[in-house]
Amino acid sequence: MRIDIVTVLPDIFDSPLSASVLGVARGSGRLDLRVHDLRSWALPGVHKQVDDAPYGGGPGMVMRPEPFFDAVSTLMAEGAAARVILLSPRGIPLRQSLVEELAGEARLVLLCGRYEGVDERVRTIADLEVSVGDYVVTGGELPAMILVDAVTRLLPGVLGHENSTTEESFSWGLLEYPQYTRPASHAGLEVPEVLRSGDHAKIRLWRRLEAIRRTALVRPDLLVSAELTEEEREYADRCLEEGAGDRDPEGR
Repeated sequence: MRIDIVTVLPDIFDSPLSASVLGVARGSGRLDLRVHDLRSWALPGVHKQVDDAPYGGGPGMVMRPEPFFDAVSTLMAEGAAARVILLSPRGIPLRQSLVEELAGEARLVLLCGRYEGVDERVRTIADLEVSVGDYVVTGGELPAMILVDAVTRLLPGVLGHENSTTEESFSWGLLEYPQYTRPASHAGLEVPEVLRSGDHAKIRLWRRLEAIRRTALVRPDLLVSAELTEEEREYADRCLEEGAGDRDPEGR
């Protein structure tokens, strides 16, 4: 997959997008990541202007449309068609289902806003506006990093185990079940016996029910659209009624 990022702060991407899984994905060629300085398409002049005062007055500066239009036009002429995404607090939420959809694209172009936002006309060249949460950050750079990370880890061959992305938070429409490793006992806290039993059927059941219980406790809103059997739905309802699951899946 190729991902192009257009930003006025290209340098801040260097370290985060070169480390760990992203660094491996780039080194293996599974991710072709290119960061472009928006000022390469700035207005003529020594100041390389990409923003201006808002019409109608108001605080701050608004990013002008011309640099974004020119950047997208240039990048689109370079090769494969791309899906253009504007990172914006006005966008649709970045949920796992959208991440999975974007991971199936051959190429993405991410546009990072800054200052008081972008000229409304920039939205006409974006196929999609995406938000990473109901809060405001200083620009689209950090949201772009989140999107790149979430998408890259779903690319074939990026993670070491084929099931690594299928048994984690949101992949079932639920939060992930609790994870444990050695030692079996620490500070008076024990690893659940079922996980040490070697009975894989019981372990799968325990994990599934724990995921439901944890979701009821932390994100009950997810249960509305989660794919649950009738029995699981009844269990989720009991968890909610009992204070979002004070008891474990075996009823203790």
